[in-house]
Amino acid sequence: MGWAHGQDEARDNGRVTTEQLPPRRIGIVTAVTVLVFALDVLTKVLVVATLEGREPVRVLGGAVYLQLIRNPGAAFSLASGLTWLLALIAIGVVVAIIWIARKLRSKAWAVGLGLVLAGALGNLVDRIFREPAVLRGHVVDFVSVFAPDGRIWPVFNVADSAIVVGAVLIVILTLLGRDYDSAGPPADRLPDDATREGRE
Repeated sequence: MGWAHGQDEARDNGRVTTEQLPPRRIGIVTAVTVLVFALDVLTKVLVVATLEGREPVRVLGGAVYLQLIRNPGAAFSLASGLTWLLALIAIGVVVAIIWIARKLRSKAWAVGLGLVLAGALGNLVDRIFREPAVLRGHVVDFVSVFAPDGRIWPVFNVADSAIVVGAVLIVILTLLGRDYDSAGPPADRLPDDATREGRE
């Protein structure tokens, strides 16, 4: 009886109640962040241990070259003279995503934000703990496509890739009208309301 009354009240108000929303997706954000962040840290540790001082390693027939590049700038070597500012921006991004994650109900948004969060954390750890100093550390990049030394495309790492993929996914979801705090496109009314109005 109480459930039916709640449904009627939702229809009268023309909006979906909190009880009808899907569960929060902070677990998905956490899982994606931990997995991608761990992969980023692991690959950087391996690269520093095996590629330091070596010539670029040609793989996949020259489609990819692996080489160690220490990048003081942003993704793809941008803003190389503003390392400290980039670190502070990354901290702001991390805080903002953690705040939004509490309200997430969309699985796709959770994946996208998890990727961006993992990428931001991955490069932020480098800026804090690597040489030459705290907040000015150089990020470890190691993937160069189609040619060594980033001659065709800037050298990047797992964190950079995660940020790009996550950002593209978020843009697509936004263009499709998918809200981060719901499971689908925005809907001000319940489906039954539209049916009832059509009959009237």
